[in-house]
Amino acid sequence: MESPERSRTVMMDDHNNDPDEHRDDRMVQALVALVLTAVAIGGAIDLYLDAPDTWLSAHVLVELTLMSVSAGLAIYLWRQWRVAAAGLERSRAAVQASAAERDAWRARAESALDGLGSAIDEQFERWALTPTEREVAFALLRGAGHKQIAGATGRSERTVRQHAVAVYQKSGLGGRAELAAFFLEGLMRPRA
Repeated sequence: MESPERSRTVMMDDHNNDPDEHRDDRMVQALVALVLTAVAIGGAIDLYLDAPDTWLSAHVLVELTLMSVSAGLAIYLWRQWRVAAAGLERSRAAVQASAAERDAWRARAESALDGLGSAIDEQFERWALTPTEREVAFALLRGAGHKQIAGATGRSERTVRQHAVAVYQKSGLGGRAELAAFFLEGLMRPRA
């Protein structure tokens, strides 16, 4: 069963690497900037073709205002898109660095984690947990809530809660915190 954290990471990676989505965003941005630029240029052409007698007429002032606002918005949007693109790249780099760090840690700790997983499974056997109770207990140790476990396993939340209670009863532990502490308490020793 894939962990909720891994599912989120995979979905986020898939979302970030979708070239069609980024191309569509760039096309919309370019279209908006093009329309605003066209309004500004169109207003300038219209003013030239109108050849007004005076520059203080309402018609001229309205067109100059529209041209200025359109040009200003086009410039503002272009700048904001550049800032957002730079921020997005920094975020992607940070996510990739974090994923690389996570993967490196997992690789370094893989044998220890395998040993811990085996030791946990052996303890579950000593407690005589059913396969379903083991599945729920492992999910609880990973930090999943009843609702998450129910969604991942296709069971009702009530059924998952009943399995969790059976795990606590068979183990003689008082709940999720005691279950986690039973297996992880000795792992958090500071180095001498």
